[in-house]
Amino acid sequence: MDSFFALIRSCYNQRMIDPKSRYQHLTFALFGVATPSQLMTDIRRTPFNIGQAIELESFKPHEAQPLLFGIAEKVSNPQTILQEILNWTGGQPFLTQKLCQFIRNSKIPIPVNGETEWIENLVQEKILTNWETQDEPEHLRTIRDRILYSPNKTKLLTIYQQLWEEKEIASVDIPEQKELCLSGLAIKQNGSLKIHNRIYELIFNQRWIECNLGSKINN
Repeated sequence: MDSFFALIRSCYNQRMIDPKSRYQHLTFALFGVATPSQLMTDIRRTPFNIGQAIELESFKPHEAQPLLFGIAEKVSNPQTILQEILNWTGGQPFLTQKLCQFIRNSKIPIPVNGETEWIENLVQEKILTNWETQDEPEHLRTIRDRILYSPNKTKLLTIYQQLWEEKEIASVDIPEQKELCLSGLAIKQNGSLKIHNRIYELIFNQRWIECNLGSKINN
């Protein structure tokens, strides 16, 4: 992997050497989440810091409006339903679209003025209950594995425990906070670190934290 990214760096350098070369037309796009130091791990090489990161943000209410086309025929108050969905997902794109799909496929009518309770029951039934077996396509398990299989598992869980208990902590430039954000579990807002949404908070809860911290400590 280090050699692959070294090759990309070489192509990049060729652009600087010969501005009219064919390398000017060559672009690499990498999809995933990582820091430059994770891309090139050989300490004898320069970290891969020539790329441009694109940070994907959560849906804001106005950005989620196109989703109304998929649920409008199923509900009486689509705007209310969409807001209730965002209240649970925090605008996380995958979860937001997944809940909209559940609503579109549902055969149970949503009562007028009962949207809040109906969405809560939907989240409980379709996502929270037995979440590891219901997590298809895989999303929550990816977050779980990124935390639990990290070499810094204990530090990550310790910081996340503080975040879960306090709901909000100061955002500082340390690897563990960056890793929590890269996993999707946490998000930076106005200089603070927060849990991305209510669904994550309920799944990766105090019991989950203590169970996995305990297993690490006992080893």
